[in-house]
Amino acid sequence: MSRYRGPRLRIVRRLGELPGLTTKTSNKLHPPGQHGASSKQKLSQYSIRLREKQKLRYNYGVTERQLLNYVKKSRKGKGSSGKILLTLLEMRLDNIAYRLGLAPTVVAARQLISHGHILVNGKSVNIPSYQCQPKDTLSVKNSKASKGLVERNIEALGNTIIPDHLSFNKDQLEGKVNNIIDRKSVALIINELLVVEYYSRKV
Repeated sequence: MSRYRGPRLRIVRRLGELPGLTTKTSNKLHPPGQHGASSKQKLSQYSIRLREKQKLRYNYGVTERQLLNYVKKSRKGKGSSGKILLTLLEMRLDNIAYRLGLAPTVVAARQLISHGHILVNGKSVNIPSYQCQPKDTLSVKNSKASKGLVERNIEALGNTIIPDHLSFNKDQLEGKVNNIIDRKSVALIINELLVVEYYSRKV
């Protein structure tokens, strides 16, 4: 399944707040669809797990295959599979660029990276899924177009709250990964264990 390119507010209304997908908010409080406003149907356990999985997919902008691979990798690690899964997703280059405030959404951050505007440790990296490590430094390509684009993003976003595992020098447009993200710093409201349970029959 490819990445979602449809109406983003429709997804937000269905799944709840997804900061990595869009900065917009909907005036409608009920879910999308003809019966969204009146639906009081109780969700099954499968539906609850599916919703949590969809939250991860849409917020981090990954495909179904990518998310399944992340789940497989997290189950091989030592410790909580859910926590490892969130760490893998949060330490992606596109998500780090988004959390530093270089772009308004993960989708926009992916485009920045794909177009070669972002450097990692002084080298151009155009792979959004690149796994950042502690002590990695992110900077903006030394060109008028790249810096102008990022500066406009920063100005439009205002005061971005930088999580504890990252630091950002606004004057030099340079960010640093200080350490692996802590669970408390994850912006998305998610029950990651339900996602692991959803994929338990597939891995």
